[in-house]
Amino acid sequence: MATVYIPTMLLPVTGGVKQTQVEARNVRQLINALEDQFPGIRDRLLEENQVRSNLAVSIDGEVARMGLLERVGENSEVHFVPAISGG
Repeated sequence: MATVYIPTMLLPVTGGVKQTQVEARNVRQLINALEDQFPGIRDRLLEENQVRSNLAVSIDGEVARMGLLERVGENSEVHFVPAISGG
């Protein structure tokens, strides 16, 4: 199962749970599994069926480039982090 680390901004949705484990093969399945555990979290992570532009998904230390289709390994560590924009 993948370990998902919940960012501080989403702790109110999870009731303070900072990490959880889910079974998923890609980011879409992972978010759906999180929604099963914490109803309402999907709306905080997705916008128009894509990861919100103000968030980045890190899987095993690498930023996911394929969005919801990005592969999640059986023992992956997944972080949702605020995206950093440059200028």
